[in-house]
Parts: sequence; structure tokens; C-alpha cells
Amino acid sequence: MPVIKYFKANLRVKYSRYIKLSIIFTLSLIIAAFKFSPHGERKDGITILPQDIIKVEDIANTIQKPKPPPPPRIPPRPPTKSNETPEGLEFDNIEIDVAAQIGPPPPIETSVDEDETQIFVWSEIMPEPVGGMSAIHEKVYYTEIGKRAGVEGTVVIQAVVNKQGNIIDAFVKKSIGGGLDEVALNAVKNTKFHPGKQRGKPVNVRISIPIKFVLR
Repeated sequence: MPVIKYFKANLRVKYSRYIKLSIIFTLSLIIAAFKFSPHGERKDGITILPQDIIKVEDIANTIQKPKPPPPPRIPPRPPTKSNETPEGLEFDNIEIDVAAQIGPPPPIETSVDEDETQIFVWSEIMPEPVGGMSAIHEKVYYTEIGKRAGVEGTVVIQAVVNKQGNIIDAFVKKSIGGGLDEVALNAVKNTKFHPGKQRGKPVNVRISIPIKFVLR
């Protein structure tokens, strides 16, 4: 059966009319918008701000003065001969009596402090063991502990030898242990010394005695 179209049902009949009406309405709105839009204020002319006045001052040119010349150099005065006397100097007459006898010079006063307690750390003649260092070595021996531990080294004993050559103070200054310090200390205490002397007189002197222990 053929399809029958109705004229009222055809939507494309008034399509061109609607397009024209919409274009006319749009243009009318655009023209009205331009015509009735508010105009911005227009400022005529240019505003000129006040300017600061710059005053140019003339600066006087400075002139650098030249340095003064150095003072003239005075030449050195030539040396005078030994028999000439410089000007402005006078000397008294000095006469030497060659025939006069010249006596011996006055003795120099020497004083030795007689304080018995004064101890010197150095003297003109230092104390020495009676019989030499062998007198101390004869009293030294190895302890059993020192042998087992294999201790070797040097023990330093510091002592004070009085005017009679006796030890009045002694202590171990350097120790190696193993009982050898006491052996060395007793050996020094039991040794007689020649006293130290200062200007020919016996004095108390502090000395240090090294004793070396070596296993053989």
C-alpha cells in the first residue's frame, strides 16, 4: 500500500521562514546592543606632571701642588786623625807615671752558702761512688720474679749525697718492675760516695744513677 504524506505533517515546509526570522531577530539584538551600550568617558588632553628643577653647579678645578724637593744631602764629614782634636772638644791633660809601682789587684770576694740543708743539682766536682760504679754493680742481682718474667731495662735512682758522702735521700725515678727497683735502690743506699765539692768545699748534691739489668 503506498505511503500517503500529509501537508500539515511536513515539518520542512516552514523551515526557510524560521531561519530568516531568527537571523533578523539576532541582527536586531546586535544593533540594539551597540546602540544602547554605555559609552566610556574620554579624557581629552595630556596631563603634565611637575618636574624637579636640576641645578648644575660649576665645580672649580683643583690643582695639585707639586711636592717640595727633598732637602739637600749633607756629605759625611771626613774622619779626623788620631792626633787631631775635633773642633769644639777639649780634653784634660792625662799623665801616666810609668815608673810608679802597680800593686796586685784586690782579692775577689767569694762566698759559699754555709746552709747545711742547701742541695746543689750541679757542682764543680760531682759525687762519685767509692770504688767506681763497680761498687754498686757488686750489690745488684736478679730476682726470681725478674728472671721468670724476663724483665730487662734500666732503673734510675735519684739520690742526695751529703757533705760526708752518705746517701740521705733516695727514690726510684724510673721503674722496670719485677722487684729489680728495690734491688737497685738498696745497692745505692749501701754505697759510700766521695762528696761533691763547690769552690773546694764539700756540698750536698742531688744525682741520678742509672742501673741496667740484662739477662744472660
